[in-house]
Amino acid sequence: MADVALSREATEAPARDAAAGAPARPVPFRGGGFRPSAKRGVGALVFLALVALVEWGARAGWISNLTLPRPSDVLATLGDLVASGLLWAHLLPSLSRLAVGAALGVSAGVATGVAIGLFSYVRSGLSPLVAALFPIPKIALLPLFVIWFGIDEGSKYALIAFGTFTPMVVATFGAVDNVDRTLIRMGQSFGLSWWSIVRKIVLPGAMPGILSGLRIGLAIGIILLVAAEMLGAQRGVGAYILEAGALYDLERLFAGVTILSLMGLAVSAGIGWLERRLLDWRA
Repeated sequence: MADVALSREATEAPARDAAAGAPARPVPFRGGGFRPSAKRGVGALVFLALVALVEWGARAGWISNLTLPRPSDVLATLGDLVASGLLWAHLLPSLSRLAVGAALGVSAGVATGVAIGLFSYVRSGLSPLVAALFPIPKIALLPLFVIWFGIDEGSKYALIAFGTFTPMVVATFGAVDNVDRTLIRMGQSFGLSWWSIVRKIVLPGAMPGILSGLRIGLAIGIILLVAAEMLGAQRGVGAYILEAGALYDLERLFAGVTILSLMGLAVSAGIGWLERRLLDWRA
């Protein structure tokens, strides 16, 4: 009975306030974990705590310099890279390769995934092919791409494009297939054309899944970029890491790994910006 009384009080209180001329009180969203909010600074604090722990362990002798270098030494190496201009000499070729290869793979993957999700004949014809290609380790195909496209930029573009293509197809197809059919039937009942339903219902409804697939696809693209640059590349982050590993220069090696991590953070931030712009209707 007490619960019923409290529920009735919560229901009738806004009506009494409105009748008395009092300003309406906003009802808080009671979604719990279904509407997470960003806690600024928490991630940076966790990262700094881990770096400080490694630095302390290295200085105290708990961590050997032959196993893990001091973060301060890695930071000094990054500073030397910036001062000497080698950072941009290695980073710009990597970014251009990633941009070209990912653009080809993502655009082709999204188009193919949408076609598989919308057209029955395309689904019947391409779904088995995609299922057969998806589990193949893309790095294992690098020698084949070198034979087909040469050891220069063509093989690197092809490897990154193929590596991003298959996860984008799977993510896009699943996202299109999971669009609420009730919304599609509602659009049909209002007399919308097929293209209008695709443009106004299917694509916006599939966009969260497509962007999630984009995160995975670009992460795979960065991995394949490093693998491609370790074979026949004079410049690039992967070539820099390979050279540092051959010389057993851990400071340079971890500096290259740090650059890759920063590239991943930049990609994640860019996709987060796209999500805020394209998915503001979910708020």
